Amino acid sequence: MDPIRLEAELISIRRHLHQHPELSNEEFATTQYILKWLHEKNIEIRDTLLPTGVFADIKGGKQGPTIAIRADIDALPIEEQTNLPFTSSVKGKMHACGHDFHTAAAIGAAFLLKEDQKNLKGNIRLLFQPAEELGGGALKVIDDGQLDDVASIIGLHNKPDLPVGTVGLKEGPLMAAVDRFKVILYGKGAHAALPHNGHDPIIGAVQLINGLQTIVSRNINPLESAILSVTKMVAGTTWNVIPSHVTIEGTVRTFSPKVREQVKKRFYDITENIAAAFSQKADIRWYSGPPPLANNSTITEIAKTAAYKQSLKVINPEPSTAGEDFSYYLQKTPGTFAFFGTNGEEDWHHPSFTVDESALIKAAYFLYESAKELLEQQHLVAFESK
Repeated sequence: MDPIRLEAELISIRRHLHQHPELSNEEFATTQYILKWLHEKNIEIRDTLLPTGVFADIKGGKQGPTIAIRADIDALPIEEQTNLPFTSSVKGKMHACGHDFHTAAAIGAAFLLKEDQKNLKGNIRLLFQPAEELGGGALKVIDDGQLDDVASIIGLHNKPDLPVGTVGLKEGPLMAAVDRFKVILYGKGAHAALPHNGHDPIIGAVQLINGLQTIVSRNINPLESAILSVTKMVAGTTWNVIPSHVTIEGTVRTFSPKVREQVKKRFYDITENIAAAFSQKADIRWYSGPPPLANNSTITEIAKTAAYKQSLKVINPEPSTAGEDFSYYLQKTPGTFAFFGTNGEEDWHHPSFTVDESALIKAAYFLYESAKELLEQQHLVAFESK
């Protein structure tokens, strides 16, 4: 396939997706677009019970394992501020995390793999996954059976702070576990002029917020990593009334299961005891998100080989405290997740987020070469897992 023609086609696909963003679990038109593009290349579509998302197979000419390529397809509830000629046509929705880039790159890899089908030493599974932003789309794909016979998996995420032509590949933890918390402190309301008649939950919440910060600074080994951020506090309705309750919300980010559990335990201990100290009750709601994303060492090395074949610059990237539900796949099957340089001016989830489209054809070839290399060297992965 002519690379220049393919690049033009992928840019057109990416821009179409960018103009028509859909939120998690609402990717109905996006699903139909992807089906159309795959049908045009006679790529075999797999059955699914999911209402959105596309899954397909490219069966190689030689017997071998099945390697999966994953791309996420959902957008974010953000009003775009890029002023691009192909800016979002949907008010309040935007591909502000580059999932349009990921989808177009995976489609490009699919086109290349289909063209090379008879030479493939195994099969390719394409996973165009819905609802990554909600953190549960990968679990739905797994429950749908799309990963059942997959020997290994690869994916990528655009990285605005890396230049085009650079790929970040790191064995072990690359992205953080994501947990969300909500605490409602129930005190006793009172007139602001008579505070002794109540149990002021604002005072309790202030002490709680300060206390929670000691979890990372005084309980976690300094050689480990953790973040606890309180990002929302809602209290009161007017200036002269002490409210009966206060709500705080926030997030915890960790890179190891041990630290994740340690933070959660201390969170409950501190919250319950501070509430009791101020004669209040704490309603704690903990929402566990994706686990830490930890790359398989052998597959990461294989992906590096593919990157070198493309003359990409390979770096050992700094881990990101953002979360990614690709981590659920890695709990089920070995794989690796790459950071791919896109030279953007703003980071993920910003209304002015952009990608350098010259990275798109490079990303497509990286996924293509990585999948082929994994089929060639899958015996090394099987050996490591024994």
